[in-house]
Amino acid sequence: MTTVTTERQLSTAKAVSEAIGQEMERDPAVFVMGEDVAAYGGIFGATGGLLDQFGPERVIDTPISETAFIGAGIGAATEGMRPIVELMFVDFFGVCMDQIYNHMAKIHYESGGAVKVPMVLMTAAGGGYSDGAQHSQCLWGTFAHLPGLKVVTPSNPYDAKGLMIAAIRDDNPVLYLFHKGVMGLVWMKKNPRSIGPVPEEAYEVPIGKAAVAREGRDISIVTISLSVQHALDAAERLAADGVEAEVIDLRSLKPLDRETVLESVAKTGRLLVVDEDYLSFGMTGEIAATVAETDPGMLKAPVVRLAVPDTPIPYARPLEYFVLPTADKIQAQALRLVGA
Repeated sequence: MTTVTTERQLSTAKAVSEAIGQEMERDPAVFVMGEDVAAYGGIFGATGGLLDQFGPERVIDTPISETAFIGAGIGAATEGMRPIVELMFVDFFGVCMDQIYNHMAKIHYESGGAVKVPMVLMTAAGGGYSDGAQHSQCLWGTFAHLPGLKVVTPSNPYDAKGLMIAAIRDDNPVLYLFHKGVMGLVWMKKNPRSIGPVPEEAYEVPIGKAAVAREGRDISIVTISLSVQHALDAAERLAADGVEAEVIDLRSLKPLDRETVLESVAKTGRLLVVDEDYLSFGMTGEIAATVAETDPGMLKAPVVRLAVPDTPIPYARPLEYFVLPTADKIQAQALRLVGA
């Protein structure tokens, strides 16, 4: 479990911006580009204040041409720079997927390891804000399916800063997804855990290492991103009913820390996998398969998966929350599983 000894409180958005700024100070090869990342500070605040600190040559607003500016970032990375490129919403990946999958992810392999692509592709994900079917998806399972990319998505400010610093310093291309609901923005409904303690100094959170966000003995709730916050809320309610839930924050989907998941399930004997991405062919199935392929005998009851059904995210608020995994749904599924 991560232990933080600082009293300074930051939102996730400010933690991300601080991480980028500290790495830009440390390494002149680091720069930022994307739509509205400069004067606006990023639509979700991830680059706030960087333009004033570093100027327009290192914090670059781009035209609305994702293929062009992601391609430019890839070229810069292969020439020794360390770009952080923001794709405003992950839902927009379709117009630039060739650059992401056939170039960013494959150049190192196709060059026989001779060419590195030390690039961070940062993007917003997630629903809950009536943004509609084309601005509300998570899709991290789609990218985790593709070889050549690392995929990280933090659930809290401390991890957000540490994972961003680790991603910038990594010589591999890293897809850094932040859920809008964890950013702690004043104009969006937020979980109180979206603001938390963050050390002032630079530090890394290792990519590919899950965290035990809450220890428990009765059931393992394995999840990622905003659903970690929902799972912790549900775990507090479950404790009032005498059920101690262990919450595993994966933090990374690629690489995936299967060992921490297996250790938790071996202790509790019950597994609930929660994901705001789609149910079919996604993270929930991968986690369930990991347990089944390793030792299904550790399970006291069948695995339960809670994820978005295979439907576009609705615009209407009641319909949207009908498909999203909420704390209430996590609590209900956990109680059902413990009683099985």
